[in-house]
Amino acid sequence: MKYIKKRDAVVLLEDGTIFYGKSAGMKGIATGELCFNTGMTGYQEVFTDPSYFGQIMITTSAHIGNYGVNNDEVESEKMQISALICKNFNNGFSRPNADNDLDSYFNKEKKVVVCDIDTRSLVKYIRDKGAMNAIISNDNLDLDFLQSELDKVPKMKGLELSSYVSTKESYFFGSDTKSTFKIAVLDLGVKMNILRCLADRGCYLKVFPMNTTYKEMNNWNPDGFFISNGPGDPSAMSSVINQVKLIASDGKPVFGICLGHQLLALSQGISTYKMHNGHRGINHPVKNINTNRLEVTSQNHGFSISEEDVRNNKNIEITHVNLNDETIEGIRIKNKNCFSVQYHPESSPGPHDSRYLFDEFISNINHYKESK
Repeated sequence: MKYIKKRDAVVLLEDGTIFYGKSAGMKGIATGELCFNTGMTGYQEVFTDPSYFGQIMITTSAHIGNYGVNNDEVESEKMQISALICKNFNNGFSRPNADNDLDSYFNKEKKVVVCDIDTRSLVKYIRDKGAMNAIISNDNLDLDFLQSELDKVPKMKGLELSSYVSTKESYFFGSDTKSTFKIAVLDLGVKMNILRCLADRGCYLKVFPMNTTYKEMNNWNPDGFFISNGPGDPSAMSSVINQVKLIASDGKPVFGICLGHQLLALSQGISTYKMHNGHRGINHPVKNINTNRLEVTSQNHGFSISEEDVRNNKNIEITHVNLNDETIEGIRIKNKNCFSVQYHPESSPGPHDSRYLFDEFISNINHYKESK
């Protein structure tokens, strides 16, 4: 086990609240919106999920890093969180097939870590006060300087972030010779495991940048459209909403996850709102209204769609609800071949209760092709 020389560190919240701790990772300063994840496993998946871009992650699990880092267990090409706050940051790891320890990983990715923090107290604080921006530092500890830097950080509400994580050029995923279906993927920050789940079901994917028009995507002649997850405020993406509206009107099957779910709702006149804290973890209970079955789900979102707007829209059917707070977790557009969910059925490690949604998407494509 290697020795980590820990420096003094500070966490300054936008309301002036201060937490002191120690540090690992690189020396520096980081800013972003505070959020917390309740999962005890899957930290590498969380750190590389593009939906977390622009956020400082607090892990509620007492120990982080104990099973190390495996180079194959990533959801994007790099770490996406702004920084990490945790209780105990493990120096070594126990898993034989791990490629490295977490401290080396954070240094390689040039990310700041603040540890030895009373994370239970910090999480309880923002749970009550709501999500807010923060600045963390293990370099300059001058509070006046840090406050001046924190004042420059924009709020998450109204912030478009998908352009920072979406692919810049289209690319293909899967086998073009062994696949049965062609799926056009609108990349707003797509996780790799979503692409794998679709490819495993016989799909050949073309992944398009977020600013791609419906016409460009449809010129590839896909059998269906997928609208991906991603970071930021969905209501700030007016041009994407317009293209999603065209995609939904195409007649071909459409499936949206997380941000894709929110954009699909916005395209049908359903508004979104910033949640008090959001849902982030791997044990959130969701009820499938159509089957009356409970799903244990993986979630990561800070925005949700308006229940009042959905109730007043006769063309929208609610398919899933969150049993913790009764927020809407899934919808289907009655007069269009579209459905979406707020949570992450592809998540791994984590529960696989919701993988059937990919099968439903494939079933919709088969029915559509048969009807033609």
